[in-house]
Amino acid sequence: MNAFEYAVLRVVPRPERGEAMNVGVVLHCRAADFLGCRIHLDERRLHALDPALDLQGVRAALHAVRCVCHGGREAGPAGKQSPGSRFRWLTAPRSTVVQPGPVHAGLTDDPEAELDRLLDLLVRVAPGTAQGA
Repeated sequence: MNAFEYAVLRVVPRPERGEAMNVGVVLHCRAADFLGCRIHLDERRLHALDPALDLQGVRAALHAVRCVCHGGREAGPAGKQSPGSRFRWLTAPRSTVVQPGPVHAGLTDDPEAELDRLLDLLVRVAPGTAQGA
């Protein structure tokens, strides 16, 4: 088993209202040299939270997160850093519409599968469950 860290990504359309919706997960496992993210953007739910939300801006911010996770030129200077440094950059507190939640830890033998599990558990809404009841 290897230790890993993760943070939930959330959209906070209007910070003054304190409302947020989980839209993704970023996971780092140093022992496996792994940094990955999964995004699930339910635009219909976001629109219900704030009809005036700039969805194009949210999509662009989430695309930037993916780029930094995968590294390379498209991520700019952050993409040249180690996976651990990129994870720290992605999980630093921000006051933007897309924000990371607190960093949590766990153990896994398969970081890729753990990322999928966390996305299902923390982001996706299971069919038939109440949404905002």
